[in-house]
Amino acid sequence: MDESSATYPEDLTYEAALEQLEQIIASLESGDLPLEEALARYEEGAALAAFCEQKLDEAELRVRKWRPGDAVEGETVEFHEWEED
Repeated sequence: MDESSATYPEDLTYEAALEQLEQIIASLESGDLPLEEALARYEEGAALAAFCEQKLDEAELRVRKWRPGDAVEGETVEFHEWEED
């Protein structure tokens, strides 16, 4: 399974995926897994990491704020620029 072929339920949250990823990391760090199982867990972890990254990217887009008084119509203002106010 590669990162692009992994599918998750629509209701899987970032927090739940992160928790699963943390469990996978702990199992890999224990060193007690047979090689094939360790590889499968690694692949699952890589897919979960990509899923979490996608969720964070989506959240970043939602955090952007329209500021009609400060921005040209159709232009968004990046989150880090809000701190200047």
